Amino acid sequence: MDKQVSAYIARAPKASRLKLTELRRLIMDIAPEAEERISYGMPYYDHYGRMAYFALMKGYIGLYIPSPIIADHKRELADYVTTKSAIHLPLEKKLPVALIKKLIRARIKHNKTKRKSVKKNHRA
Repeated sequence: MDKQVSAYIARAPKASRLKLTELRRLIMDIAPEAEERISYGMPYYDHYGRMAYFALMKGYIGLYIPSPIIADHKRELADYVTTKSAIHLPLEKKLPVALIKKLIRARIKHNKTKRKSVKKNHRA
């Protein structure tokens, strides 16, 4: 585990640290070989390409997953504030563990497919 990410979590208000730690563990459980570091001032995970970021905001944790994952799961995310590449996870609610796992897995699959496509095009 990256020391800078640990420091990021340690600097967060005490009430938020458990959720940030839980989110970090979820991501690392799904992709234990992912590279973890700080990017753009927030925890970042690279696995076959950009996988996910998260950041503590006022009243929520922003989980950032590059497009098209949010759009692909629009119906399942109807109860959350979303943007093109972000989900706002309210601090006062439990993390939607199964949904987060599904989104991270979808991003990994997207990255792997994209990577195969790029390799295939370079051989042609």
